[in-house]
Amino acid sequence: MDSWSWLVLAVLTGLSVRWTVSLNSYSGAGKPPMYGDYEAQRHWQEITYNLPVTQWYFNTSDNNLQYWGLDYPPLTAYHSFLCAYVANIIDPRWIALNTSRGYESPQHKLFMRATVFIVDVLIYIPAVVLYCFSIRETSIKQKISMVFCILLYPGLILVDYGHFQYPFTYIIQKYCIKHL
Repeated sequence: MDSWSWLVLAVLTGLSVRWTVSLNSYSGAGKPPMYGDYEAQRHWQEITYNLPVTQWYFNTSDNNLQYWGLDYPPLTAYHSFLCAYVANIIDPRWIALNTSRGYESPQHKLFMRATVFIVDVLIYIPAVVLYCFSIRETSIKQKISMVFCILLYPGLILVDYGHFQYPFTYIIQKYCIKHL
């Protein structure tokens, strides 16, 4: 196979492993009162969509910080807002202020998993490929091997797809703050 075929195989393998992990359950599924990180991410969408930006990080009658208060940097909050905007178009019950707490459904789980997948396809995977191919003094074989290793790194796959978080936006924000 030529090198582009190996690169496509690396990306497709990374995507397949991600989606396979996402088919499993998640921590806190069906366990009130907090329901785990799935509920945290869903709740952050609820908060960012329904409340003004000035209330996202403050305790109010509509934003009880003891119930999964938004504690990630603003880029993550805006990512939650974007996901919530789409969620509201599909089914407003998913992010209804105060009444959606603990909401779990197969359709919403699919939506949440798909948002992680789409962010990986649009941002993370192209960044990995560009990074690996920008490294000088390495062969094409080594560059493709690096893509394979990074895309199959179990830590991010398990956190993003198994545990139910979006740490990628947090990582990007921390990098930007540090280097800009």
